[in-house]
Amino acid sequence: MKQVVDARGLNCPEPLILTKKALDMEQVSEVLAIVDNRAALENINRLIKTMKLASTVEEKFGEYYIDIAKESGMITKTERQKQLGDTVILISSNLLGRGDDQLGGGLMKAFLYTLTQFEGEIGTVIFMNSAVLLSTEGSEMLEHLHTLEESGVELLSCGTCLNFYQLENKLQVGSVSNMYTIIEKMLGAGRLITL
Repeated sequence: MKQVVDARGLNCPEPLILTKKALDMEQVSEVLAIVDNRAALENINRLIKTMKLASTVEEKFGEYYIDIAKESGMITKTERQKQLGDTVILISSNLLGRGDDQLGGGLMKAFLYTLTQFEGEIGTVIFMNSAVLLSTEGSEMLEHLHTLEESGVELLSCGTCLNFYQLENKLQVGSVSNMYTIIEKMLGAGRLITL
């Protein structure tokens, strides 16, 4: 079955996420992704390369039509999850990257939203230092974190960090943790990603 993903007018990372979801559908044998900017085209091309798929691209009036053929030997999402094992993400700041705080906040929001699109691939997210600001009262990220928690992702906030920022009674999602449990999760991870 062929699936059309019309991602025109959508901002990063939406075109990539929609294309990836279509490719992960078992009944789909071919995906036609339509985008209207080079950044989306390049992101989807990297995905295609990573997944080792065949594709053709046709440009029409500034829009890109990316025809992607799935191969029968392609690794399924379930097989990929088994290979990766339990993924643990350690976030140590409420901002992503260094530089402008407004940009860092926007990037963190985009990062957490994008994590919600990888259902079943993330086991635990740990919040340390100022990252506990993300999981507490007043955070703009709570919607994304609730979505992660509802999908089965364990969310752990450092108790010492919550106390330091005087947020011990303001945790809105996940649970309070300690350094022993945090290190135990990190050592037991199939993959550990730190930010």
